[in-house]
Amino acid sequence: MRIEASPRVAIVDYGLGNLFSVAHACAATGSTPVITSSEAEILNSDAVILPGVGAFGDAMQSLRGLDLIGPLRDAATSGKPLMGICLGLQLLMTESFEFGNHRGLNIIEGQVVRFQDPQEGDKILKVPHVGWNGIFRPPGARDGGGLIAGETDAWKNTPLECIHDGELMYFVHSFYVVPERDHVISSVSRYGDHEFCSSLMAESVFGSQFHPERSGPEGLKMYNSFRKLIIRRQNCMDM
Repeated sequence: MRIEASPRVAIVDYGLGNLFSVAHACAATGSTPVITSSEAEILNSDAVILPGVGAFGDAMQSLRGLDLIGPLRDAATSGKPLMGICLGLQLLMTESFEFGNHRGLNIIEGQVVRFQDPQEGDKILKVPHVGWNGIFRPPGARDGGGLIAGETDAWKNTPLECIHDGELMYFVHSFYVVPERDHVISSVSRYGDHEFCSSLMAESVFGSQFHPERSGPEGLKMYNSFRKLIIRRQNCMDM
């Protein structure tokens, strides 16, 4: 069945996310959001969003308690579009060092680490990193080389495809992801003297450290691009 306008997006409710802001952004850009902790709803949806605000260990404990780790991994390996936001991005990784060492979903190999005394000139910056900051194509993509062989734009066919290089997005975080493989990095940002991965994409899985739903019109463009990616995938499957 071809999806023409309003794909069904499961927004995972595990007790640690700004669910209604995400749902509002989905609805405002033409998707049908469903806030859920149901395995069946996640697996039967057209796409999944994993939001999150809080501590990594608590989040993984909640996902285990709800028996959602398997469904999220299955959604990712099935090719279903999956987007992790802020803590949701971090949960996609192999492990985190927030308040100890915790295993993540291991959908994308890599670690979650804390900002260590970011510095601007002689000033040590506060952690968490809170506020507006630019997102930029990774250095290897700025010369037109792209991150994927044959691509001329690292943001083509991603939720960032309508975003300008250097666009400001809204961040609130003390930790950031360090993917094991650089080629999955979609954008980088700087906080003082620290350059960090601010978004990534591997196959159908996208994650952003910033909050698109709190980033004004440019963030809504990302939700609209995500909707178009869902429709494109579904329609290709039906051909």
